[in-house]
Amino acid sequence: MSRAQLALNVADLEEAVTFYTKLFATAPAKLRPGYANFAIADPPLKLVLIENHDLAAGPLNHLGVELSTTEEVGAAQDRLVAQGLSVEAKDQATCCYALQEKVWAHGPGGQSWEFYTVLADSETSDGQPCPTAGIEPTCCGAAIPSGAAGSCC
Repeated sequence: MSRAQLALNVADLEEAVTFYTKLFATAPAKLRPGYANFAIADPPLKLVLIENHDLAAGPLNHLGVELSTTEEVGAAQDRLVAQGLSVEAKDQATCCYALQEKVWAHGPGGQSWEFYTVLADSETSDGQPCPTAGIEPTCCGAAIPSGAAGSCC
C-alpha cells in the first residue's frame, strides 16, 4: 500500500488536530509534543502536522509518498535517478518519531518530496533543531533549498 503524504506547518497543534479529526473523521495515529500524524483511509493520505509558531515560510512543510517496503523506496530512487533527477538517500533516518528509509528529491519551486517507508517507531523526532527562515535548514536530514517551505519533522 502506498499513499500520498502532506506535511503542514501549523501555528496551534491542538486546534489543527481538532479540525483535521473532524474533517477526515479520523483520530491521529501518532500524537507527540509539536507533532501529529493521521493515517487516513479514505482518501488514502498520510497527513502530518508540525507545530511551528513562525509560519513565515507558509503552511507547506514537505510532500511525500509513503511506501510499504525498503525495496519500494529503492525502486523509487532508481526511477528518479533514471529520469535525471538529483536525489538524496537517507538510510535508517530517525524522522517524525519513526525510523525510516527514504529518498528526497526537490521540485523546481524548491518543494521537498520524500519517498519513504517506516521501519519502526521512535521516541524522538530527529534530534535536530527546527530551522528558521533564511538559513540552510534540514528536514529529517535532507537539505531544504533556501526559500523553500520547511521545518523539522
